[in-house]
Amino acid sequence: MTSLWKAVRGRSEARSVSTIEDYAAALQESMGYSGWSPLGITQTQPGQAAEKAPTDLVGYAQMFATNPVIWACMVARMAVFSAPRFQWQRLNNGQPSETFGTPGLAPLERPWLGGTTQDLLNRKIQDADLAGNSYWTLFMDEMVRLRPDWVQIVLERRMHPHGGYLGWKRYGYLYQEPGCDPVFLWPEEVAHFAPTPDPLATFRGMSWLTPVIRETQADNMMAAHKKKFMENAATPNMVVRLAREVTPDAFAKFKDKMDSDHRGVENAYKTLYLGGGADVTVVGKDFQQLDFSKTQGAGETRIAAAAGVPPIIVGLSEGLQAATYSNYGQARRRFADGTIHPLWQNAAGSLEHLVAPPGGLGQAVRLWYDANDVPFLREDRKDAAEIQGIQSRTIRALVDAGYTPESVQRAVRSEDWALLVHTGMFSVQLQPPGSGTPGPATDPSEPPEEGA
Repeated sequence: MTSLWKAVRGRSEARSVSTIEDYAAALQESMGYSGWSPLGITQTQPGQAAEKAPTDLVGYAQMFATNPVIWACMVARMAVFSAPRFQWQRLNNGQPSETFGTPGLAPLERPWLGGTTQDLLNRKIQDADLAGNSYWTLFMDEMVRLRPDWVQIVLERRMHPHGGYLGWKRYGYLYQEPGCDPVFLWPEEVAHFAPTPDPLATFRGMSWLTPVIRETQADNMMAAHKKKFMENAATPNMVVRLAREVTPDAFAKFKDKMDSDHRGVENAYKTLYLGGGADVTVVGKDFQQLDFSKTQGAGETRIAAAAGVPPIIVGLSEGLQAATYSNYGQARRRFADGTIHPLWQNAAGSLEHLVAPPGGLGQAVRLWYDANDVPFLREDRKDAAEIQGIQSRTIRALVDAGYTPESVQRAVRSEDWALLVHTGMFSVQLQPPGSGTPGPATDPSEPPEEGA
């Protein structure tokens, strides 16, 4: 690919390479090849293609900036997702163990000048929420964000030895800023975070905003409806009928007078005076008749459900109706266990190959997250302490029953009682009568001690 890329760059003087299509066309010219991928994407070389970057990032960013429900859901995800720090975690026989830090984690702790882990994770989850993908690369000890809609994933056909194709494998990434030459990056140079896979792509992710576009449009229309309702003096629409004898000029003057005296919030609740021949009829419904809050609340709940954020967490109306401390605790646990923890795990796995792993440990390690200092999870830490207390009592009881301490630890950790190994020794309470250990031997010829 390197020589091929140089050939493309060499031809860029004669041919402008500003898009992935231009890049593909230059490759086709250099190799005398033309073709079209069965996925509907331009081939970059025989057996290669590219998954196009999402084109809806700008539109979704505008939704984030203008819709309060989406804003609240995304900010809630960002606030919790950005709270942990990264650590290395030892794996003892495949089981997660203690965590520790090394200087190799510096790019994640200080990703750029003045940047923090929280800044990095905020950007990471924001890109994933809006575009479905977040791309990062390490350049000169600095984490560099690749704007998702400027990145395309270069794919290569996977050939079976007996003939035929077995899907696609990731060949690299093509990053191109507007008006600049494209930059090719190998897979090991890019941390690709795509928590929700796109069902129509191999590696590309999909934004959770995609299925709720209609709900967002409906929520925006409801906000506009409230605005218009207030502008119309906070009353339903009215039909004013005048007698047939009224001339068009008189009707126009009457209409102007009505609008000036009764239209707008500042004219709300004024008494309406009508002359002879005028008749007013109310049409339409007010907010109560429409059951407006329930209608709008249902749309807000569907948006929150797509974001994986319980409505009570972000203060939406339907969540607040059932707001109690117990309900909030259950919602908080659902949000942490069902949404945030999987995102943390995915983020740690995607970033692992960009940082230097510790050496000389003699055992496997993985990049993991340390959530001990996350305020949102303090209640979970209390529950974890209670679980550890129960486990410690279980370990004590099993060791007292004669099982080996090593097997007890493995059995409790994996919740598999078949791993228990007994020593063959039992407690005194389980010994049959007369089988106890005799006391110290005494000479029967000696008189007993005085007082015995």
